[in-house]
Amino acid sequence: MLTILSTTPPPRIRAALFDMDGLLIDSEDLYSIVTNTILERYGRPPLPWSIKAQLQGRPGPQAGKIFHDWAQLPISHEQFLVEQKELQKDIFSTTKPLPGVMDLLAGLKSRGVHMALATSSNKNNFEIKSKHLGELFAHFKKEHQVLGDDPRIPAGRGKPAPDIYLLALSTLNKSLEVEGQPPIQPEECLVFEDSVPGVESGRRAGMQVVWCPHPELLVEYKGREKEVLAGLTGEHKEDEEKQLQKSEVEVTQGKRRVGMPGEIDDGWGRLHGSLEEFPYDSYGMGGKA
Repeated sequence: MLTILSTTPPPRIRAALFDMDGLLIDSEDLYSIVTNTILERYGRPPLPWSIKAQLQGRPGPQAGKIFHDWAQLPISHEQFLVEQKELQKDIFSTTKPLPGVMDLLAGLKSRGVHMALATSSNKNNFEIKSKHLGELFAHFKKEHQVLGDDPRIPAGRGKPAPDIYLLALSTLNKSLEVEGQPPIQPEECLVFEDSVPGVESGRRAGMQVVWCPHPELLVEYKGREKEVLAGLTGEHKEDEEKQLQKSEVEVTQGKRRVGMPGEIDDGWGRLHGSLEEFPYDSYGMGGKA
């Protein structure tokens, strides 16, 4: 068995892989508005962050089970989806970039960093959320946009499994191969995430991670930040470990084993309160291309 060395310094970044909801755009708050509207209709209390934290970054089926186990609504899951879709149709068309996003994307581009999108949103929701934000999503070529319902992601392998980020990286490397450039290794990727399952997904992919959480989520995980950054926390952990171990990839990239989380204080995950004034130099991205 190969040992993961926490003393190994992370290499310079060649690629940036982005989550979308709550990281690039303000859709996480819009999800809360929609959910709480439906909960109020049926006399249920607003969604607490202790539950919302478990939903973030997960594929719809997984998030739906967690939500309905808590909500105990007097309607079927199918009826909930009908009401949810109707509300989302209007509100998702109002999404806005979060602070610092546009400057960050421009800064990465000017430094020659390759970029891809890896979102748990399905194709229909992605189109509603993104179609009016052409300037933002122009930074991600179509072939480098990986969505939650991408058929290349096996069933049950959404975040926190590493598959979506490894797939996003493979799309970049496919383009580089055509251009005759050397492939990007997982440890040369910087994953940008706001959710706890998303951070774990990036760490399990053998990549470096920026965690930029919603302020309320940060309150929820107060005192456990280091565990989050290592990809070692989150709810429903036992079920996730069983599923991930079934198809763990037994390869090592830069002494970070793909398929496994990291270690406390290993330097491969960092907490950022905002994406504004991003410290490119500290990630080896100081010089512009």
